[in-house]
Amino acid sequence: MDSITHTLFGVGLYHALKKENLTKREKNALLFTTIVGSQIPDSDVISQFWDYEGLYQLWHRGITHSIFLVPIWAIIIYLLVVFFFKVKHRSHFLIAMLAVAIHNTSDVLNAWGTGYLEPFSNVRLTLGTIPIIDFVIWLIFLVSFLLKRFSKHSAQKIFRWAWLAIVLHIMIQTAQGMFIRNDVKSDYEKVALSADFIPTQYTVIGKNGNEVDIALASLWKGFEVHTTLFSDEEADLEPLFSEKPEAETLTKWSPFVVVVNEDNRLGVFDPRFYRNGESFLFEYIEIK
Repeated sequence: MDSITHTLFGVGLYHALKKENLTKREKNALLFTTIVGSQIPDSDVISQFWDYEGLYQLWHRGITHSIFLVPIWAIIIYLLVVFFFKVKHRSHFLIAMLAVAIHNTSDVLNAWGTGYLEPFSNVRLTLGTIPIIDFVIWLIFLVSFLLKRFSKHSAQKIFRWAWLAIVLHIMIQTAQGMFIRNDVKSDYEKVALSADFIPTQYTVIGKNGNEVDIALASLWKGFEVHTTLFSDEEADLEPLFSEKPEAETLTKWSPFVVVVNEDNRLGVFDPRFYRNGESFLFEYIEIK
């Protein structure tokens, strides 16, 4: 998910917790716990500053997003709370674990995926059933903040209902996406899914040999291929990998790539992010 959504998760978690008997310092410590816990896995972005081998695509959302690292992050957050706020409550460790787990699990839902099982598996888990920016989740939080401001209901009650709405939204989106994927997987050698910004609509990317189909799909409108791409699977990619190691990383990171070998260009791109004639996730070199 994007940073705004992760921040909303942290704030939403804070408001859903019981705080009546807490002091101001304890409330600040709790807010710190939920916000930092909702953001800390993305601290891996600093790795791009010492990435000289083109491996950042694998490092980002890699080990830092592993479910097995959740208690480690929670310990770090707990120690920061003790240091900065002088508050020692076991609950902060448990809440930090929940905040980090929400971050890591929510990132599995979109097309980018995570190294959810690292270091025991280097497979990038991705369902592709929720967009990276989910405006439904934003809307649920917006309504919750408005109700908190203008209604007489407690923030705790409002945001617990908000979390229930978010969970139901994710379950419905994921169920539809998995049904569509299972329905078409027999037609392709490889299939990937990417949720569109409009709820219930998905982009299905299917590959057979050298051909990659990109289709719009929903339970209500069916399945319609709108673009077919050609991938030069026989192209020698060593010159590309030698000049741009990021390209080799991309081929390992993506479920599958489209190989471009034409118009004096050699490159690869991830078709899950193909929009308006190009993908924003690509690596190319000029050839003579």
